[in-house]
Amino acid sequence: MKAGQKIGHRKTPAIPTTLIAPCGMNCRLCLGYVRERNRCPGCRLLEELNPKTRTRCRIGNCPEIASGRLKYCSERCAKFPCARLKQLDKRYRTRYGMSMIENLARISEFGIRRFIRDQKKKWACPGCGELLCVHRPVCLACGHRWR
Repeated sequence: MKAGQKIGHRKTPAIPTTLIAPCGMNCRLCLGYVRERNRCPGCRLLEELNPKTRTRCRIGNCPEIASGRLKYCSERCAKFPCARLKQLDKRYRTRYGMSMIENLARISEFGIRRFIRDQKKKWACPGCGELLCVHRPVCLACGHRWR
């Protein structure tokens, strides 16, 4: 399915590749990105545009990622998955049903374009087709309870 194709009666929102963080988080599904006030532009934009949580991120500031040698933690990193990524992954699997390590494995295996296509299907609201927010149990667009 391509960006702009319909799910039910609505078009699926686009997810630019720049919204997939080095840790495997899909920033398009993050409350920080989708909220109206104090909106985060995503983990890959310029440091001065990012909130303190991003500039203090130990994964984003990892020397391998910060240097630009690696685009994702899973690319040729001897420490993958590092302790910080394992901790983040465990928290997100437990609280939100998302695994950053699994996301990175899918990106490595199938490529970023297929990963994004799969994310649009997986995280589309069954009620309205809009993308869900991983941090909220209801669709922010229509109120459909999804977890």
